[in-house]
Amino acid sequence: MTSALVCIPTYNERDNLEGIVGAVLAADARVEVLVVDDNSPDGTGDLADALAVRDSRVHVLHRQRKEGLGRAYLAAFSWALARPYQYILEMDADWSHPPRYLPGLLDAAEAGADLVLGSRYVAGGGTVNWGLARRLISRGGSLYARTVLGLPVRDLTGGFKCFRRRVLESMDFAAVHSTGYAFQIELTYRAFKNGFRVEEMPIVFEDRRVGQSKMSRRIVVEALSMVWKLRFTVHGRHE
Repeated sequence: MTSALVCIPTYNERDNLEGIVGAVLAADARVEVLVVDDNSPDGTGDLADALAVRDSRVHVLHRQRKEGLGRAYLAAFSWALARPYQYILEMDADWSHPPRYLPGLLDAAEAGADLVLGSRYVAGGGTVNWGLARRLISRGGSLYARTVLGLPVRDLTGGFKCFRRRVLESMDFAAVHSTGYAFQIELTYRAFKNGFRVEEMPIVFEDRRVGQSKMSRRIVVEALSMVWKLRFTVHGRHE
């Protein structure tokens, strides 16, 4: 077994799945892949099973229904922690997180960072094919959360990350209720509050190639309200 697991949640990503899994495996020999499928009606789960039969570095976790990104990732993290992976990464299935950045994320974690964030908003990072409204929502959301929570992190809403095992082991998953953007903010905040070293690495985020975005107004509103709840309810291990 390799030391790192890339968790990829899916819902109706059949058109993207085979390509992204292949690209991830080709990007870094240190990683394996866990596809977490929320019972996709388009057959994504069946395709994932076929890929797992073909390659021992591919694993599949089937969930009964769609419950949001946060629930899918927590299930993946629990799966990973039941096995001896030392690094657990998360990324999207839609090519918005280019696999070429995986070696850099993993290298930074192996060099000592506890949580490495693929960041659009540090020098060298950016976005491609985004309209003005989406750029404003994303940048504004990160700035808002950073200000409310007092975090020295520029990109809080991104979902391209590498966790050192001990970071996830420190968290009470039962206390995590966020989904979408808020989930990404919450896990970074919990890691920071627990005293872990958080670093950002520049990435260029590319809009999905095919399929429909899962972002909704509800997810954005949840993130705006959740940061205040996090500020007053999440405490570090030594507080």
